[in-house]
Amino acid sequence: MALIVQKFGGTSVGSVERIRAVAERVTASHRAGHQVVVVVSAMSGETDRLLQLARALADTPAERELDTLLSTGEQVAIALLSMALEGIGQPAISFTGGQ
Repeated sequence: MALIVQKFGGTSVGSVERIRAVAERVTASHRAGHQVVVVVSAMSGETDRLLQLARALADTPAERELDTLLSTGEQVAIALLSMALEGIGQPAISFTGGQ
């Protein structure tokens, strides 16, 4: 049994359909007998959207606050992927980097 780390970018998790496809791929690796760790980016376009919001409020947003804001994009994606995995019978737990 190998430990496999799978990384999916924003386009790969850019819609509900794509998240479901990622969940199927992750599940297939697990069913093949591997331990799987998944790393996902924010959904396609989400980071840019959040940056636009921040810059609409402040010309130079504080780095700490910007980091906090932008990390929410990944948090959404990991939670949705975890839900998709659970929805097809694959136990999953989402973790942030700090966890």
